[in-house]
Amino acid sequence: MSSDQQYPYGQGYQDPDVAQTWEGQTWDTQYQPAVPPVAYQQPQQQPGPPYGSDSAHLPAQGAGGPGAHALPPEGPGGHRLPPEAPYDTPTAYLRPVTPGEEPAPAYDQAPAYDQAPAYDQAPAYEQPHAYDQAQPHAHGPAHAAAAPAPAPAEAAAPGYGAPTTAGHVRLTDAQRARAEGRSPIIDPGMQPAVLTAALGGLLAAGAALGPYGLLVPLVLLQAVTAAGWFRLNGMWPARQGIALAFAGGLVADAALLAVGKEHAPAAILGTLGVWVLLVIVLQLRSRAGSDERQYGLMATVASSALAVVATGYLAAASDAVVVGGLAVAVTIVARALPLPGAATVVVALLAAAGAGAAAGGLTGMGAQGALLGLGAGVCALVGHRVAAYDYPSRFVHMTAGVALPLALAAPAVYLLGRALA
Repeated sequence: MSSDQQYPYGQGYQDPDVAQTWEGQTWDTQYQPAVPPVAYQQPQQQPGPPYGSDSAHLPAQGAGGPGAHALPPEGPGGHRLPPEAPYDTPTAYLRPVTPGEEPAPAYDQAPAYDQAPAYDQAPAYEQPHAYDQAQPHAHGPAHAAAAPAPAPAEAAAPGYGAPTTAGHVRLTDAQRARAEGRSPIIDPGMQPAVLTAALGGLLAAGAALGPYGLLVPLVLLQAVTAAGWFRLNGMWPARQGIALAFAGGLVADAALLAVGKEHAPAAILGTLGVWVLLVIVLQLRSRAGSDERQYGLMATVASSALAVVATGYLAAASDAVVVGGLAVAVTIVARALPLPGAATVVVALLAAAGAGAAAGGLTGMGAQGALLGLGAGVCALVGHRVAAYDYPSRFVHMTAGVALPLALAAPAVYLLGRALA
């Protein structure tokens, strides 16, 4: 509060020593009267130096003792305090500076030979080893033996990049082939072929046990087929489409078991027609873009059709399923052998015919089993080729590469089994 606010009629006392006045929330810099220098008088008691001042480590003037001594007198070019001036002189009593005149230093500023280092002086940012420098007055002897700063040679040595926790990214076979410009056809390999052979063997064993024994591996085949087709088309996770296609296969199985093998074509084709219509309706209700809806419609219809067509194993004769399952298993394993491309195809077809003939001898089909095995082997090779297209990943190989050979062989097993029975 200014003196005008304290004495509203202008008769209030104005302190001639006032340099700045307080006006509410701001500083009033207009009222700064020139204050002539006044003579300082020696106080009765010498107060000690203020905490944190530059001369806090010096003894107070006038303090007796064997080691007490007065500050040096003011030199011709120095700016020392007079001997009688206290250390806590208020900074409000400053002599006004006229234009063109350099301001005099503060009264408590000591010359260089007497100036003590500031206790809380922050080191400069340009010094790389400033944090390791110990201040003897501030940190004491315990920190005086701190570790020395790194040598300039070490600092100038070439450093490493930012550390990483992931390391180098490992390229997959598909990414490496695409980067090198190789063919987009990558065969699944031996491990998916072994899984296909195992699933084919389960189908053959389940068919020997009966329709309900065949149902368990058939349901597994339909689930892997639905998931593998979507992954082959680059759509993942696509949970709704996979569930819809798998549900179509389950409905076809239930319909076939309900009506019997005599009405198998009606059950399979009827389920497929209804499921295609359902997929179209669901895609029309989608809020996605036109291109995305078209891709989703085609992928869902194809996946549902493959899952429903796999029901042909349940509709075929038990002996035909045994022959077809074993033939597909042998064909895919032979196709995965490390042989030239054309040679592996020929070897795989010969192996399919031989496995069909051997299985036909066990089931009573005889030599006709070779024809059925050859037909199932051709369809299996087609599915194997489809699963190898367009730089497939390992996950595609472990799903579509396992299921598509068996799923595409189901119509051949059903049709050839009925024709050769």
